[in-house]
Amino acid sequence: MLQRFDLHMHSFFSADASSSPEALVAAARQKGLAGIAITDHNSCESAAYCLEHGLSNADGMPVDGFLVVPGVEVSTADGHLLCIGTTLPDMIGMPAVEVEAAIHERGGVAIPAHPFDKWRAGIREEILDLMSTPVIEGFNAAVTTRSFNDQARAYAEAHGRVMTAGSDAHHASAVGTASTGYELDEFSVAGLLRAIVRGGDLDETYLSRVEGFKKHFGNWFRVFNRDPRKPK
Repeated sequence: MLQRFDLHMHSFFSADASSSPEALVAAARQKGLAGIAITDHNSCESAAYCLEHGLSNADGMPVDGFLVVPGVEVSTADGHLLCIGTTLPDMIGMPAVEVEAAIHERGGVAIPAHPFDKWRAGIREEILDLMSTPVIEGFNAAVTTRSFNDQARAYAEAHGRVMTAGSDAHHASAVGTASTGYELDEFSVAGLLRAIVRGGDLDETYLSRVEGFKKHFGNWFRVFNRDPRKPK
């Protein structure tokens, strides 16, 4: 049975997002997802938060039938790179191939985020050619123009890369807009990582105009749902 996951979203640990991890989980459950990866910008705080608040398990097993996968979206020297299934030290501004190697050394999966999207730090083709990861984000629901997704898909097909689809949600209401379905040999983070590199079924839906507006003005909307531990 296919189980659907949204592998790209942001919590209030990203400066341009507003929702708590609890809100992201609740929204994903309501939409019938089997799990999510929280991939905040250059921050692994959500992974620690989820462990502390009982949303995830250190052994990678589900909590109440739902998987919360550790992750981070790293701003490399060459563009944005998703780290799925593990955490990283601060690697901001380092070459994408070095960040990719660190992700793989830690047992995670590296996924170039919204590649080709020059307005959102997508990794360009000449760098993708140097990378060993078998996966790229072939569909990003928040891409600047849809042609960038077309380029990502064409690249993946030409180079034998499998693809993921993610919402890139910056608010809980956008979680699950796009997702990827997988057949898992084990319902765990490890099982999901094995499935990701085999490839899955992409559910490709773009953000609505309302969600796109909220994302674009994320810093303004953030005042409505701030991290209560951070000063106002």
